[in-house]
Amino acid sequence: MPKSSRTPPSAPAPRPIRRLLVANRGEIARRVFRTCREMGIETVAVFSDPDRDAPFVREADVAVRLGGASPAESYLRGDAIVEAARRTGADAIHPGYGFLSEDAGFARKCEDAGLVFVGPPADAIAAMGSKLEAKRRAKEAGVPLLETIAVEGTTPAQRAEAAREAGFPLLVKASAGGGGRGMRIVRDASDLEREIEAAAREAKGAFGDGTLFLEPYLDDARHVEIQVFGDRHGDVVSLFERECSIQRRHQKVVEETPSVAVDDALRERMGAAAVSLARAIGYVGAGTVEFLLGADGRFAFLEVNTRLQVEHPVTECVTGLDLVRLQIEVAEGRPLPDAARRPRRDGHAIEVRLCAEDPEQGFLPTTGTLRRFRFPAGPGLRIDGGVEDGSVIGVDYDPMVAKLIVHAPDRATAVRRLAVAVDAMEIHGLRTNRELLSGILRHPEFLAGRTDTHFLLRNEPAAIVAALRASRATGPLDADAANALAATLAAQAARREEAPTLRSLPSGWRNVPSALQEASWEARLGGGASRRIDVGYRFGRDRLDVRVDGETVSGVRLGACTAREVELEIDGVVRRHSVHLHGPHAWVDGPAGASELVEIDRFPSHAQAVAAGSLLAPMPGKIVRVNVREGDVVADGDELVVLEAMKMEHRVLAPQAGRVAEVRVAPGETVDAGAVLVVIAGEQDSTEAGKGA
Repeated sequence: MPKSSRTPPSAPAPRPIRRLLVANRGEIARRVFRTCREMGIETVAVFSDPDRDAPFVREADVAVRLGGASPAESYLRGDAIVEAARRTGADAIHPGYGFLSEDAGFARKCEDAGLVFVGPPADAIAAMGSKLEAKRRAKEAGVPLLETIAVEGTTPAQRAEAAREAGFPLLVKASAGGGGRGMRIVRDASDLEREIEAAAREAKGAFGDGTLFLEPYLDDARHVEIQVFGDRHGDVVSLFERECSIQRRHQKVVEETPSVAVDDALRERMGAAAVSLARAIGYVGAGTVEFLLGADGRFAFLEVNTRLQVEHPVTECVTGLDLVRLQIEVAEGRPLPDAARRPRRDGHAIEVRLCAEDPEQGFLPTTGTLRRFRFPAGPGLRIDGGVEDGSVIGVDYDPMVAKLIVHAPDRATAVRRLAVAVDAMEIHGLRTNRELLSGILRHPEFLAGRTDTHFLLRNEPAAIVAALRASRATGPLDADAANALAATLAAQAARREEAPTLRSLPSGWRNVPSALQEASWEARLGGGASRRIDVGYRFGRDRLDVRVDGETVSGVRLGACTAREVELEIDGVVRRHSVHLHGPHAWVDGPAGASELVEIDRFPSHAQAVAAGSLLAPMPGKIVRVNVREGDVVADGDELVVLEAMKMEHRVLAPQAGRVAEVRVAPGETVDAGAVLVVIAGEQDSTEAGKGA
């Protein structure tokens, strides 16, 4: 395949970068800083108020406060970022991904201020940053693409007619930005205008541009993209493909290279199409040309991301190239090195995105404080993250916590190593998609390479997690019960360690031999569910007498037991549990899985009861829309409230038919998790109320 194509050089002399500002946050800011340190380039961070104590701020040589919390108040303030560069003496700006990375106006501001923009020229961003313009340019370059239906400048009636002719399902898509924001699948004509309005709001909030279009949605296609790179000397190269088919909410979950669906001939055709388009617009720097790939080998152009991609590490692993270094060198005016002009592939690389979300509750974003964040060491393993112990995951930014990447000689080895690494992580204080990732990496379809963009629609996330837990079940106790027993013993050990006297007595020792030491735990499960686990134990002569939920567990012996680690032998099998205690909370990582436990107070205070029929906010956020008023009659599943958090809109639906008794929020309000939004009187309650009236 022709990996590179050259036009006559017309580049200026190289201009070395001395100090670089990263106009971004979290994981990508740390990633750029790492390469800058290796290159001897000084670094500048900018930060919002919630990010003041974030790791990336400390790792920069200097940092500038932007203020505010939302992206619009901080990382989308182009003028403030350019001013920060001026105040700190930076001579270049790297935009990372998201935020202003694909904003042609911001690139021009940098150029006008005499700053090097580590990215493509503003004209290339404008040409490809608008997906509508990108489709036009792709058509001119001979790249196959899907039909497009304009939203701007058309009436609802015109859109409805065009949609009817094109056929459903359709995809509502934001012309600017990426990451799944401003995207909606529409399968029925009655939902079209509502989804257009929601997508426009989301795109406007995330990218400052609410322009939309429609295109056919293919249910069984793969998402395959080509990494391209161009320099100012006329070279444009393809650095091979990445497959990113496993997605939720149009956001990627698993990425790998090479794709099992791409052979050498197809790789050459897709690479040539991507290079042709990049050359047509005079592309410079890192970019990604994204395609939908059908089972018949035909592919269609989707869009160009004029920036570094989140999944760039898998390309780095198989090519041995540092893409951030290449970005900086190209921005300085240097030509692409021979290793990039004639790239080679070595082995297989897979990346998964660890996110603060609950897959069993519709991928609802979660918030909280990371009490512990630990990850293992292993061959070919790389962790790119923006958090540490004590980091707070809030509602203002993307829920991605970290990326785990493994490079191995072949796909099967990479999958096994990555699955082990995912399981070995310690993530305490925050619900994540960790179990889903582990389940995907062990799923028969994934192992066989049978993936497409509907993988997580065809395979319910809750079912994947349930299958994973079932596969780990060993011995008489399930994972949560065994972990609750370990937490009970660790808590007793902690109390013995803090005792002023008789610390040498074994944990749980009592001078009334017949009495059981007891504790009750609430195990926090996915989907907002919980489970009560009652544990009782006492020491025998050579064993541990144990009862869990009223059932006797025989053959139990206790090995090492501290407040941090408990070794349990059950029926001759020794299992070790790592325990992290924090107040009434216990996070336990055991061989059958991890558990989040809360000790139940034996003498609880009477909390204020929540009225029956109350709909609670699933997370902290801002109220975007309230669709009902007091007295309205609603059906099961009606959209009542729309809540915005982590740059995405979340619909709160009626859990039953009934009448709206109370509306406690209004658009623009900020609410905490658990706040009452709407109270619904059930059909029977509303009928009886009507009779009384």
